[in-house]
Amino acid sequence: MMNSKHNIETVAIGEQLDAAPAKRPQRIVLDGRVVSVVPLDAAAHAEILYEGSRGEQNEGLWRYLFEGPFASRAGFDAHLRERARSEDPLFFAMLEKSSGDAVGYAAFMRIEPAHRVIEVGSILFTPRLQRTVGATEAMYLMARYVFEDLGYRRYEWKCNALNAPSRRAALRLGFTFEGIFRQHMIVKGRNRDTAWFSMLDSEWPKRKAAFERWLDPANFDANGRQRVSLSALNREVENGGL
Repeated sequence: MMNSKHNIETVAIGEQLDAAPAKRPQRIVLDGRVVSVVPLDAAAHAEILYEGSRGEQNEGLWRYLFEGPFASRAGFDAHLRERARSEDPLFFAMLEKSSGDAVGYAAFMRIEPAHRVIEVGSILFTPRLQRTVGATEAMYLMARYVFEDLGYRRYEWKCNALNAPSRRAALRLGFTFEGIFRQHMIVKGRNRDTAWFSMLDSEWPKRKAAFERWLDPANFDANGRQRVSLSALNREVENGGL
């Protein structure tokens, strides 16, 4: 008896996986060489974060975020208290180890343990943190926690498609651009098309190696200038190196 075409064809339904869920991120300290990533504490962190993000000169920090800028310290404090209580997004502050000051914050969000997918977002880096070793180290610490301690298989980065600095940052950090979700959101009364980026657990070992080579003190000269860029190290990864 001949089998029907339906019976002999292979049906593509996706790779079989271990369906065990990932762990939820906890309010723990992720300690680095120049920064620590710590649970956001409104009482402890509000003053320095407010001073570092307020004023006309810092309005650009809030341009693509869902909230801010804040006209008063009271408004900022209320915002930070809400963020500190939240479970998803789960917020962390970046502390400069040399001073102990809070110089930025970011969150794990859209946390889906069953699918082992998690996003990093709501990122606010004050000028003191921007373009520093600490900014990159903070992102490395959060990614390492996601993949190595919590067991996620997909780490996402999303931003307004018009936010060119955020898109460049995602690529520099080793995320892969996946496309644009058109008319995805309305933010502050304006259309937002969203650019999607991801990093996978299978990619993490080489991304980690690139991060660690870049963060190594030997990668910086006596004036603190990088010898090899993180972008160059990630290109080496893509070309089969590291």
